[in-house]
Amino acid sequence: MKRYAIVIEGAGTNLAAYVPDLPGCVATGNSEQEVERLIREAVALHLEGMAEDGLPIPKPSSRVEYVEVDA
Repeated sequence: MKRYAIVIEGAGTNLAAYVPDLPGCVATGNSEQEVERLIREAVALHLEGMAEDGLPIPKPSSRVEYVEVDA
């Protein structure tokens, strides 16, 4: 099992998610729960398509960290 980092952002009236290690792998949804489910499905389909095309599957390399700042 591979664990890819995802980024979820507000996109107007909905949410958008993408996977830094898989360019072009995106999803949108109306709630955080929905966009997480859809990006999980998108990752699976993306990897399946890459395998079918004989492309190398990228290893997860992105990390997510947070920093706190006084603003």
